[in-house]
Amino acid sequence: MSNVTREFAEYLFEKFSLITERISEKAEECLRDYLAVTAAGAAKNRDRWKEFLKTVPSGSAELIGCSEKTDGRTAALINGFNAHALELDDGQRFGMIHLGASIISAIKAASDEAAVSQENFLKGIVMGYEAACRAAIAMQPSHKNRGYHAAGTCGTIGSAVGVAFALGMDEDQMRRVLTCAAGSAAGMLEIQEQGSEIKPYNVGRAAMDGLTAAYMGLTDYDTPDDMLGGERGFFKMFSDKWDSGKLTERTDYFEIERIYVKPYASCRHSHSAVEAAIKLHGGLSVNDIASVTVRTYKLGVKGHDHTEIRGTASAKLSTPYAVAAGLIYGRADLTVFEPVDEKITELAEKVTVTEDPELTAESPHKRIAVVTVRMTDGSERSAGVDHAKGDPENPMTKEEFEQKMRLLAEYASLKR
Repeated sequence: MSNVTREFAEYLFEKFSLITERISEKAEECLRDYLAVTAAGAAKNRDRWKEFLKTVPSGSAELIGCSEKTDGRTAALINGFNAHALELDDGQRFGMIHLGASIISAIKAASDEAAVSQENFLKGIVMGYEAACRAAIAMQPSHKNRGYHAAGTCGTIGSAVGVAFALGMDEDQMRRVLTCAAGSAAGMLEIQEQGSEIKPYNVGRAAMDGLTAAYMGLTDYDTPDDMLGGERGFFKMFSDKWDSGKLTERTDYFEIERIYVKPYASCRHSHSAVEAAIKLHGGLSVNDIASVTVRTYKLGVKGHDHTEIRGTASAKLSTPYAVAAGLIYGRADLTVFEPVDEKITELAEKVTVTEDPELTAESPHKRIAVVTVRMTDGSERSAGVDHAKGDPENPMTKEEFEQKMRLLAEYASLKR
């Protein structure tokens, strides 16, 4: 009889043995992106943590972008939250999951408490991304369709695995880590509705609980035989349909090689549409737009088609708002979301987002969006994007990435 937890642990250790210098360099790029978005998120949120921080102990773990230090679990929570707060952190479309905000936050906290080497830190990132992505890929889209937030659920597993590898745990310990991480996994998509600002809590909590689950690997408590694949285990509880083959399929790539890096400060589901809108910017008079239609894949519609904007968090999850920003300003950086722009909200009311079954069939291999603008004179202009900027098929150039780093640094400086 198969044991999914054991097989997954075996897969992870086999993959760990294949990490090359090139893959570690990819992890280093992810770390740099993470540090920039987290510092900027901390600058945005610093004052809002003051009362919270009065309730927790000081310690050796850094709060990125802040002067305080605290215990590792608190640091993982706050850094993870801040890393996701601006909607500029990395992720992967195949697992429909954000990654660095939870995984690197957990490893950073463990490193601050246990002095992890840079080499092991980077390998922990690689393996945390691998575990989180594989767990998510194995049950998507069923997981999301049931209302779960993979960045919270599978992010907990990735965070725990990343810390365990960074700390040099063995395979027996890893099975305990996986068991505790699966038992801690949580995260509902309802947390992002009605203009909520608390969506990053799922990510920060995944970092905190993943760190705790990893530390449980240092104990000698007995575990159930198969927490992942058991009758009441992780995959059966969190999905209607999952594929064990996708969990442990041997490939010639690491999942960290298939991530996206975000150039636009909105939900990734809007990025192809935003980029199509930017293509149309400059070739039309915004005042003469009668309506805008966005055709895209199914999972890019629900939760992202709202035109009632209830603040910055709501704007960042709204494809109509992000598309309107692209049409008006030719960009979708932080400046168009903070503060919410009345000119953009007015145009957003003219934007309709609809599913195109043919584009749904292409997802997740392609996240396609086609934007059609109808003018008051009856003419139409359209543009489409198969792979938004930042996808592995359409990566940011070195210059574009450096520009993102500069803009985040400037943002953090202005918020001080």
